[in-house]
This record gives sequence, structure tokens and C-alpha cells, in this order.
Amino acid sequence: MKQFSRIFKATLLAGGMSLVVASGAWAADFVAKIGHLESPAQSRHIFLERVAEMVSERTDGAVEFQIFPQAQLGNQREMTEGVQLGVIQATVSPAAFLGGFNATVSILDIPFLYPADGDIAQELRESVFGDALLESFSDKGVVGVALWPNGLKNFTSNESLADLASFQDQKFRVMNSQILIEQFAAVGASAIALPFGELYTSLQTGVVDGQENPLDTILRMKFHEVQKYLVLSNHGAMEDVVLFNPEWWQGLPEEYRTVITAAFDEVVPELRVHKAEAVASALGEIRASGIDIRELSDEEKVQLRDMMYPRARAAYVERAGDAGEALIGVYESAYEALDN
Repeated sequence: MKQFSRIFKATLLAGGMSLVVASGAWAADFVAKIGHLESPAQSRHIFLERVAEMVSERTDGAVEFQIFPQAQLGNQREMTEGVQLGVIQATVSPAAFLGGFNATVSILDIPFLYPADGDIAQELRESVFGDALLESFSDKGVVGVALWPNGLKNFTSNESLADLASFQDQKFRVMNSQILIEQFAAVGASAIALPFGELYTSLQTGVVDGQENPLDTILRMKFHEVQKYLVLSNHGAMEDVVLFNPEWWQGLPEEYRTVITAAFDEVVPELRVHKAEAVASALGEIRASGIDIRELSDEEKVQLRDMMYPRARAAYVERAGDAGEALIGVYESAYEALDN
């Protein structure tokens, strides 16, 4: 239980701080400590604060969200397990960090899962597919309440990415995911699972040729300083999953649960705009660095999806089993029903 020491210390401290803050005011009936990894300047935190304001206002102060950014309550594994145990009440986690906890959610590792059009992608997120994805957490000791878009991945490399054939024989860093390894194998590239903290040096020293990340991450981590080529591919979804502790969630009156769910959904359009502005700003700064940038054509995106999707799909089903097979069936039906 040593891994929870930081969470216990942080929650005890937070409890003490909230007593000071609330000493001159009525305490909320329901208080949720919500932890996440991003900084206060990033979209996730800004809109969590927005949701907290909406929920407090719409419940007349009965529900209070206390937001803890930048891993103050532990790393993502610790926070997810803390939500299971009820040590904290909620976390907003990148889906990529939840695959070991819920293999079904790794469907989001599959390249080009969402349509290129952001509005249509949001329709898919809000469809029976999104509902089924959230429901997949129900037997994992948490409640999936919402999906939030958090950007799209792009490719960079120190070797030319002038066309799709250029991926052949290149080495790319990936998160530890067989789905992502198969994504690159489909285009003749090899993939090496490396810790994120080692990526800058690995690009600089040639351990790997390239990597995939959203543009704001590429800028923040300065990967463009040690890469020569960037392809705007928007091939991989970076999704956030909002998870609550079941006992705390079920202890709320139904009307409060409805308010909370609605608030998380209601801010998504503005969240998407904020994220798009951050990405556009990041692209401007990256472009100014002199890196070679090209954008995949629509035809190339279709071709790349046709190459990558089958192998990534097979790897996902092998990993997620019957539950994964069922979810991908729901996804493919919902995807085909969209006007893409």
C-alpha cells in the first residue's frame, strides 16, 4: 500500500485546506477530490474547473469538486486505483494509461478510429459506441461518466516522410501497446516501446528515428528540436476518460448525477475549440523552428487507414478478447452509419 502514501497525504492536506476555506461558509453535502496529470494551463484542467463551477451552481452548492492537477494525487495508476478504493472520488485519465486496467479501452489505440471531421467524430463519441466504451468500465470498480477529446497524434522523424513508402524500415517510439506496434508494422516500420521521459534523448541519439504525439505535446517536450520532418496526419485519437468511484457516485441523488454528466458533456464544444487553438498555436511555433512540415492528403489518409486498421484491429481483438470483439462490432456499425 506504499504507492498510496502520496494520495493519502495529499487528501489529508486537501481536507485541512478545505476546512480553512470553508470555515466561513456552509460545507457542501458531497465533495469529490478529482486528480489528473496535466498542468493548470492545459485544456483538461481549465474545463474541469469550468465543470466544477457549473455543478456547484446547478446543485446550489451541494456538490463540490476539488481539482488537483499535475499528479498532485499520484501518478495515473495510483489515481485510478485510488478511485477504485474510494481514497479519491474521481480522476480524468488519458485512455492510453488505462489499457492495463481495462483492455477494452485500448480500442482507442487503433489508428484513424475517428473520422477526420471533428463534428462527425464527436457524433461517434456520443453514439452507442461511446456509451458502450464507458459501460466497459462498470465491472472494473469505477464508473465511466464521460469521454473528452484531447487531441490527435501526428508523426515526426529524422528520416524523410515524403510519402507513405518512406515509413519503410524506420524506427518509431510507441507507448507499450501491441496495437501501436502493429500500426507501424503495417507500413514496414518497426516500433520500440520506450518510456516517455526517455524519448527526447532517444530521438537525439538515434535510438529511434521518430515518434507520434499531438502538436502541443511535440512543442512542450521540444521534440521538434531533435526532429527534421513532421507529417500532419491526425491519425491517432488522444481521449480522456472521466472515472468516478461507484460508492460516491451512487450515493448522490439521481438529479445530481444527471447534472454532473450533463456538465461534462456540455463543455465539450468549447473544450474542442480551446484545444484546437492550442494546437494551432503550437503548429505556428513549430513551423517557425524550420522543421520540414507536410500535411497528408485526404487520399493518403484513406490509404494509410486501409493499411494500418486491419492489423491494429486484429491486435486489439487478440488483446481484449470477446469484450473487444463486441465493442469493435458496435464501433464499426456506428462508424458506417455516420456520413463520412
